[in-house]
Amino acid sequence: MKVLSLLARVCAVLAGVILTAITLVTCFSLIGRNTIGVTLVGDYELTAVAAGAAVALFLPWCQVKRENIIVDFFTARMSDAFNSKLDRLGSLVLAAVMLLLAWRTGVGGISAFKANSTSMMLGFPEWVVYAAMVPPMILTAVIALAQTVAGNFEEQGQ
Repeated sequence: MKVLSLLARVCAVLAGVILTAITLVTCFSLIGRNTIGVTLVGDYELTAVAAGAAVALFLPWCQVKRENIIVDFFTARMSDAFNSKLDRLGSLVLAAVMLLLAWRTGVGGISAFKANSTSMMLGFPEWVVYAAMVPPMILTAVIALAQTVAGNFEEQGQ
């Protein structure tokens, strides 16, 4: 579990770096637009690309920390054993969904690559974003499967 936790943490740090960089680009573009009338061409495209990759990169860490949305209104009065079984089932369902998303995202990336699909302003190849999203989705699925098998595990070495 330590390796999965470490990989999830690396993904989250990378996502944070990506979001910080895109925030700086956006600030630079806005300041330039509002002061000297010069803007960065394609800043919206860069923001969309970075946000998509960052969201996917945050997913493994969110699963390690078990910080996904849990609606416990109906299970608050249930026993810990029952809730543990529900958590395991939820992890299994999440793993299946993440594997499905990873597969379809990979197919979309291959399609974008074959079609040589690019963004409108910058000509940024769209397959790169798909490729950046697949590994964290697979990692999220592996973490969820590990939680299904091992039960609730806390992040090692907090």
